[in-house]
Amino acid sequence: MPIVALVGQTNAGKSSILNRLARKNIAIVAREEGTTRDNVMATIDNSFILIDTAGLKNPTDEFEASIQEQINDAIETADVILVTLDSTKYFDHKDAKIAKDALRSGKEVFLVLNKCDLGDSLPIEEFRALGVAPEKIIYVSATTGQGFEKLKNVLPKEKVPETSNKLKIALIGRPNVGKSSLFNALGKKQQAIVSSKQGTTRDVNRVQIKYKGRELEILDTAGLRKPGKREVGIEKFSAIRTLAAIEEADICCLLVDSTEPHSKLDQSLAGQIIEAGKGIIMVVTKSDLLDEAEPTNFFGEENVANRTAADFLLDALEKDYNFLPYAPVLLISATTGHNVTQLFELVLEIDEARHTEVKTSELNKILNDAIVSHPPAGLKNTRPKPKYIVQTDTCPPWFVVHGHDLGLLHWSWKRFLERKIREKYPFVGTPIMFSYRNDKNS
Repeated sequence: MPIVALVGQTNAGKSSILNRLARKNIAIVAREEGTTRDNVMATIDNSFILIDTAGLKNPTDEFEASIQEQINDAIETADVILVTLDSTKYFDHKDAKIAKDALRSGKEVFLVLNKCDLGDSLPIEEFRALGVAPEKIIYVSATTGQGFEKLKNVLPKEKVPETSNKLKIALIGRPNVGKSSLFNALGKKQQAIVSSKQGTTRDVNRVQIKYKGRELEILDTAGLRKPGKREVGIEKFSAIRTLAAIEEADICCLLVDSTEPHSKLDQSLAGQIIEAGKGIIMVVTKSDLLDEAEPTNFFGEENVANRTAADFLLDALEKDYNFLPYAPVLLISATTGHNVTQLFELVLEIDEARHTEVKTSELNKILNDAIVSHPPAGLKNTRPKPKYIVQTDTCPPWFVVHGHDLGLLHWSWKRFLERKIREKYPFVGTPIMFSYRNDKNS
């Protein structure tokens, strides 16, 4: 699939152009300069991949070197380069360098002059010194859509068949938990900017890889803080996008910091993943630090039987996430590479579980055994009567129990039925859904 890269300084409107072409808000758009720090990618009309690169920043900015490297990578990788400028401002030496680097690459280069709707755009003669041929200079407005028909006409139109077998995995967690480091380790290339500063990743970053013949797409999301601690504006947008990534993904990796395992926010995120019906893996990051930790002091518990810090951590997770007994826990280190490959194995195992279809005869045998061993309680003169159960869907597996007065079923019996099903069909890392339907009396 052809690749088109948007390059240019901050606040030139690259993110707005991407959103206009994609017809949805993929890149974060705000008046604050430098909103986009990571490469943001979108597939446009199933014809080409559009990359919105981070804009050039002040040289004193700690992210400058990484951002410049990403722009260079985008120019090197792209088939078509869209050098984006604000049409209302004279270009400076930074714009000239971007255009020069793009032209030097030998790729097809277009000069996209944004914000032409403001009414004070400079004439085309002011931009010819950048070296781009006049017929390849296009005035557009990402706000009104002006000039976009002309822009679309010069972009690749090759159609490629969509792949429905792609498995999407989202990395979810708090800021600075190690999502970007794990993302880079999984993709084996520094796609995301890694920093000890919280909140580095603001957009959903993506990379596609193949593992054992299966196409995987990894989504690196912005870290979520407690709602009361989120900044107005950019961070709120990132939080919404992270929740949207949960909906988009097939399997979510909930990253838990091994140095801060107790977090109500992590538990809340786990609940949202379950409610969305997605596969889930508890990924404990920075596991290399556990080897150096003193078990007694690390979790404030008395050390008996020479237990390790990892043992205490697993006990804590089992207690804090007792509502997730089916979720596998994987201790991982992006720094050393420990268990990175094992994550892929778990993803494939969970994907298989999500697609499991159980025969109706098997389900009803489990239901009848559950009724016999533990009859459901009811009111004084009325008792719920489950009659039969069928599976109606996969991804997630969904079961419908038919019977009479099922509204009286206690939640504990419903949980008991789920345990009985999981005894035979574990559905590893997979929430299973139930509906209870009262049939009309014959």
